[in-house]
Amino acid sequence: MRIFNRQISWLYLVCALLVASLQAGAQMQAPLRGPNAAKRYEINAKRMGSSMYSDDALPRSREFKRIDSTYYVGWMYEGVYKYNHAADYLGFKNASVPLERALALMERDFKPELRTRTSDIIKYYPVYFYHYEYTTIAFHLMMCYNNMEEPMKTYNLLRRVLKWNFQSDYFNMDVYNHLAWTVHRHRYYTAEKYPFLKNSIEENERLANRYLDSQLRRITINQRLNAEIFRPGYEQMEKLSVYHYKSILYSYALKVDSAAHYYNLMRNSPIFPHNNYATFRSICGDFREAEKEYEMAVEQDAGDKRLKEWAYYTAGLNLYKGQPGKATELMRDMIKANGSTPGFGWYNIALARAMHYNGKIVESERYIKRAAEFKELHIGTTLSQQHYDFSTQMVRLLNVNADIEKQKFENANWWYNPKALAKMAKAVSDKYTQQFLIINQFAQNPERDRVVYKLFSTESTVTWDEIWFLIRDFSTRYFITRFEKEVQTDERRYIRKYFKYFIARLHMEMDNHKEARIILDEILRTSDIDVEYEKLFLARVYQAQAECADERDDKAAYVNWMYKMYAEFPQLVPYTGLRMNMQLHVNGNGGAVVERLKQTNINWVNDPAAPRVYITVTDKGKKSQVRYSVRDARGNYIVPEETFGFDSTSPLAATNTGINLAYRLFRIGETPLEK
Repeated sequence: MRIFNRQISWLYLVCALLVASLQAGAQMQAPLRGPNAAKRYEINAKRMGSSMYSDDALPRSREFKRIDSTYYVGWMYEGVYKYNHAADYLGFKNASVPLERALALMERDFKPELRTRTSDIIKYYPVYFYHYEYTTIAFHLMMCYNNMEEPMKTYNLLRRVLKWNFQSDYFNMDVYNHLAWTVHRHRYYTAEKYPFLKNSIEENERLANRYLDSQLRRITINQRLNAEIFRPGYEQMEKLSVYHYKSILYSYALKVDSAAHYYNLMRNSPIFPHNNYATFRSICGDFREAEKEYEMAVEQDAGDKRLKEWAYYTAGLNLYKGQPGKATELMRDMIKANGSTPGFGWYNIALARAMHYNGKIVESERYIKRAAEFKELHIGTTLSQQHYDFSTQMVRLLNVNADIEKQKFENANWWYNPKALAKMAKAVSDKYTQQFLIINQFAQNPERDRVVYKLFSTESTVTWDEIWFLIRDFSTRYFITRFEKEVQTDERRYIRKYFKYFIARLHMEMDNHKEARIILDEILRTSDIDVEYEKLFLARVYQAQAECADERDDKAAYVNWMYKMYAEFPQLVPYTGLRMNMQLHVNGNGGAVVERLKQTNINWVNDPAAPRVYITVTDKGKKSQVRYSVRDARGNYIVPEETFGFDSTSPLAATNTGINLAYRLFRIGETPLEK
């Protein structure tokens, strides 16, 4: 979930106008004191033509420090400039140093102004300028600490700001909200690691909620002072910021009605968080609405250098829709547009996942390795390094499982093939190693009950399908009991069918296929499936039905369920270990290409109901061509007609082409093969 970045309100517009007028009219500002007053008036005058957010802020900061290095302005300009140009740990570290200096200098020189609280606009007007500048510095310094993963420094800074007891939340420095965010973001730690925390997730979440309640009380208290200063109703904008964080906490707790209440309070306001609301709708199983909200989040994220959560999660929705190619394209575009800025690692994880579901396991492994080696910055998000590492390991587990099934698909007689058996043995060993790594990491994760076993959570960064590959080899009876309870108690109507699917799958692991089939039939009778946005779910249910049919030797049912799975998400089929019935129609002599194709795990039959594969191999000297397509019984294209070439002078090339052709019949583009 995303931290709220900026508020837009009448109050802040007035604040900006006040700052401008104060800079233009120094006589209205509280008088500068001390021996350097003349130099400071000179700096203030020169500020009128330059902003700390402008491109020339850095040279201006040097000029101001030359005039008077004991005045906070030069340090503030330097710190804000460096913050706005930072994109890694070192950049934010460098920005924090001048900001720390600026804050200390303000506290030293302007204590009376910073302590002033008044309902008299004549008294308030001159000191407001310093309140605003102080919180501007503090906000940027807080964000530096957050981006440097220094929560103790963030907490101490917030307490430092709180002691001044400002009568309004200038520059988005609503301290209690940020205290709540800091606690929530580190909720899975205890007071032993960070003294400002409690000793469990539950206690930390209650503490975060109390901070938000304190912010609401503070707004009410300050309203008595500000009634004569700001327009009536200004406090509503400050309350919206509290509602933003309330919606995050309740979404995380899966208290659906309470979360929806706070989102509704923000609806139609300038700060409505489309990204967070999209994630909320997604964890409720409303993927259609989630996609619309993520699209609206694009504009809110414009120019933001943080991870674009809308992009990462939209790629997941594309997988749910059976569109791994679209997910791949989106992530490649994000990587190209953003380079190695924060989010680069997350986009590579999503790209690796998309490649996996597109059947391209070698490419998937390449991108997940890149993600694992990248030092990601988790800026302005509740997603942490724990989430990042877990997501990386889960994609690797998917890939190692696919490596096992890959050998079965490429070699129908794999149990007689020493080379295939050797590769499978290595893949099985890699699988156990990968599971061991994940379980060891997982055992230390106090959020596993809330985030992983719930299947859908605001803090989950993996798909529900990945979770199955994690739990299927462990504690089957435990998970059946757990998920049966979730079916009865979970508030989210559209998510219950996923728990039922897992229960059916677990029964199959226990060889109780009859009970599994009853549950699967019940799932398919429900009206709660969105056939456009839940193709992955339907494909997995059809796969499970096919496995049940195979177990009871019901060949007609098996063929029917496999065809349904193929129609929904064909890229999954080669990595299931299941044989797909197809008819083969070869135009001319297919030679070694077709011979190798026939050795793959496709059941070539003479059945008019089976998908029809049309292949033409054309010899054009050294470079031959393969034209192929797949049609259903009515002649409609399942896989459109395509053509690719290969080196016909190489026997190995013809063999690899036959394997590649087998994958292409399942909409998996050319797959790198071993030489």
